[in-house]
Amino acid sequence: MDILYGTHSVLECIKSGARPIERLYFLQGFANRSLQDLIQLAKEKKIPFKFELRTVLDRKCNGMVHQGVVAICASQAFADIEELIINPKQLKLLVILDSIEDPRNLGAILRSCAAFEVDGVIIPKDHAAGLSSVVAKTAEGALEHLKVARVTNLTQTIEQIKQAGIWVLGVESGQRQSLEQVDLNVPLALVLGNEGKGIRRLVREHCDFLASIPAQGPILSLNVSVAAGITLYEVVRQRNMKIP
Repeated sequence: MDILYGTHSVLECIKSGARPIERLYFLQGFANRSLQDLIQLAKEKKIPFKFELRTVLDRKCNGMVHQGVVAICASQAFADIEELIINPKQLKLLVILDSIEDPRNLGAILRSCAAFEVDGVIIPKDHAAGLSSVVAKTAEGALEHLKVARVTNLTQTIEQIKQAGIWVLGVESGQRQSLEQVDLNVPLALVLGNEGKGIRRLVREHCDFLASIPAQGPILSLNVSVAAGITLYEVVRQRNMKIP
């Protein structure tokens, strides 16, 4: 079972129906508009709920900011990699995350992926953040709208993706080619690397091409979650320009 907390995360979990909720816990004596809406929705969906003291909710989510609601729900199901790449649509868009360790970075990236309608996200099993409650809270409900695959070997997965006719673009600072110089109107998988080390060498070597986000200030590198948002925006911008 997973623990979700925060009004947006819990609301999207209920609305999506992607995974069953065993029970909701609401903060006793506190009901703003968002919580009132959640309570009403729980009644409509016949989800069991209880009102508890703040200390109880704090304990259930290890002292994190829960905004007055905690949900006990089924664990997030991972997608199969084949599910993400089989019968790709004309402009498939995947995101491959190479060893993102900070759960808040992962959550922020997933939120951007949902906002830009990414078809699937791929994360490694080892040496990377998993889909924890902190990730879910930071993603603000995005997890309920994304297909996430977890794989053992990223380089093998990249080769599998390429064989399916999807181009693989590694995004990292210091590359001669900038994003705006790359034609992103192709079936595409974006690779984003670790917060400190970037994309690992073997993963980089398996990319079809590399590009960087053009920066003009004294700081040339960006937080990976910021880089993800900028890159996804550029993909959507280019693709929208091609729409007649």
